[in-house]
Amino acid sequence: MMNAFRVFLAIVFATIAGYTGVVVAHHGWGLFSVFFGDMAKLGWAGQFNLDFTCMLLLSGLWVSFRHRFSAAGVLLGLCAVVGGATFLCVYLLVQSLRVKGDVASLLLGENRASR
Repeated sequence: MMNAFRVFLAIVFATIAGYTGVVVAHHGWGLFSVFFGDMAKLGWAGQFNLDFTCMLLLSGLWVSFRHRFSAAGVLLGLCAVVGGATFLCVYLLVQSLRVKGDVASLLLGENRASR
């Protein structure tokens, strides 16, 4: 099951990276003005962006928690907020290999899972 999850992570990463490359080629790097501009309009695109922002914040909080809010953990959490699924796919793939597929260790961190 873990191998299927790892394949899924690789597919998601490749899909988002490829899609991002096409968007940047056609529209440039103006993500934030569009992203927050849609939120300021109070429409459905803005509602989605607000929801997505909350998911990014939860992702960053979880990554920081997993590393016991150490300096490195907070830095990784900030990377999760800014990098989104692209970062999280790589992070989860690396961590799943580090914990040898142990799901409890993957979710909670190595030291917490053994209690």
